[in-house]
Amino acid sequence: MRLLPRRRREAIFAVYAFCRIVDDISDGTSSPREKAEGLALWEDEVGRIFRRIPRTPVGEELVRAAEIYALPRREFDLILEGMRMDAEGMVAPDPVRLERYVRCVAGAVGLLSMRIFGAWRGDVSRRFGLSLARAMQLTNILRDVEEDAGMGRLYLPAPLLEAAGIPPDPDLACRHPALPEVRRQLGLVARTQFQRARAAQGAHSWPRILPALVMMGPYERLLGQMEADWTRPPARRSGWRKAADGLACAAGGLTWR
Repeated sequence: MRLLPRRRREAIFAVYAFCRIVDDISDGTSSPREKAEGLALWEDEVGRIFRRIPRTPVGEELVRAAEIYALPRREFDLILEGMRMDAEGMVAPDPVRLERYVRCVAGAVGLLSMRIFGAWRGDVSRRFGLSLARAMQLTNILRDVEEDAGMGRLYLPAPLLEAAGIPPDPDLACRHPALPEVRRQLGLVARTQFQRARAAQGAHSWPRILPALVMMGPYERLLGQMEADWTRPPARRSGWRKAADGLACAAGGLTWR
């Protein structure tokens, strides 16, 4: 995000700060009631942001960002909806629920980012932003099955688990011998979403979507690592290697135009 001019950078950092705060609430160790109350406070703050009377420093930053970049309130409401889904517990969702979850926690951030980047061009930007968000979120889900199980969560869709004979139980699923096949099948969906994002990226100014391409690179590389062997966790890549992946993706974006 350091590629962005100062004002755009401040706006995207404000969105990320909001996401981090509500994510920490949903992932925390508080009781379900306390999580619901914490998210309700931020739902109230979102309303105050769009009435220009925020109570928090992050809210003040978001007032400026929303005014300058025409950020729609609906996307913030969707982020909160996704956080409530996490707080309530996500275990072997049906495909409709999983798609809704991904739209909320990833798609909303993607569409807000496209506006802040100055890349928004209507429907084609929606296609690019949502496809890339789905690809990245599904890649996260594929990587984090074991970590999510430690929080009592299992984001792999119920039909894939059932077809593979895997019980909808986080602890049992992450140790099941058929798990690599389920990962492989969901990986095909993630790969398709990356391809759809690439198909839509050429309609945008390369400098405007440069930050998105820099983020896309490490995730696409991560998916490729997992595709090479679904039975083993991908090797961790250092920060400079991830940066190199991002720059390679950004440079490759020029050839898709």
